[in-house]
Amino acid sequence: MTTGQTSQASRASQTSRRNTVRWGVLATGGIAARFTEEVQRLADAEVVAVASRSDASAKEFASRFGIPRAYGEWSALVADPEVDVVYVATPHSAHRTAAGLALAAGKPVLCEKPFTLNVREATELVSLARERGVFLMEAMWTYCNPVIRRMVELVRDGAIGDIRTVQADFGFPGPTDPGHRLRDPALGGGALLDLGVYPVSFAQLLLGEPDRVQADALLSPEGIDLNTGMLLGWESGATALLTCSLTAGTPVTATVSGTAGRIELPSGFFHADRFVLHRNGAEPEEFTADGGLYGLQYEAAEVMRCLRAGETESPLVPLDGTLAVMRTLDAVRDRIGVRFPTD
Repeated sequence: MTTGQTSQASRASQTSRRNTVRWGVLATGGIAARFTEEVQRLADAEVVAVASRSDASAKEFASRFGIPRAYGEWSALVADPEVDVVYVATPHSAHRTAAGLALAAGKPVLCEKPFTLNVREATELVSLARERGVFLMEAMWTYCNPVIRRMVELVRDGAIGDIRTVQADFGFPGPTDPGHRLRDPALGGGALLDLGVYPVSFAQLLLGEPDRVQADALLSPEGIDLNTGMLLGWESGATALLTCSLTAGTPVTATVSGTAGRIELPSGFFHADRFVLHRNGAEPEEFTADGGLYGLQYEAAEVMRCLRAGETESPLVPLDGTLAVMRTLDAVRDRIGVRFPTD
């Protein structure tokens, strides 16, 4: 066992005995606020520290959520011995740096999606985590959602036969200000990484990494994608038609069709609370969520389960799957001509 694995096992043992998992939140934006609010409602979790590049921002966030410690430097958070796991909620252009800092300090990491700007950065993080024996997971809450997990079980049990098509979309009228994060190539702007990661991750959850990738897009003057269509293909004959947009509000639904039926997920498919199964020749069946959790709590609960079990990767959100999604996103960007400064 390596030194990193020994320290990871020791932390897992200490966490198990203490039961409560102590989170450090790295960043103070909207998703960090939502995560903090939802995690604080878990009986076995506590947010004990927050960090920002701005001391004032960290203190304001800490005051708002009753967090005992606020740091104006990321390094101080990852060095805090009272932090069991770090949640990285920075803009995704900083994921590689922020998550890498925590992993190098031996801290388990839950990193927001998209995992990084490109597969090169993602591979670096995964390699670092595996070398150190430190837990790492992408915050793809969709994969942890019990409704989505039930859907996957039914599909794998043959409820709709062999998958032939997957359709999914995510779009809303986005900002027009060129200075906005979503319009800035240096910050990984565009529809694909912010929104398209959901349809792509959904399709690959069901079918794995595609064998063929085609794409077309409307680009902004800044060079980011505003409206993107993707056609993914597999040797099995399955196809996925996926779209993402910062120019139009789309239904944000998903459908999986097979040789024996189909499954329809309503608006907000990526955090679904129900779906309808249509078996050929049978009445529709509706499946709904059960259990006491909701939203981002599912991914937090999975992280805490893994830490208590001494696992360094989640079987629900495997790192190899994260890398596969990043390869597809890179392939789409290559087809549509979107480049980031760090590529």
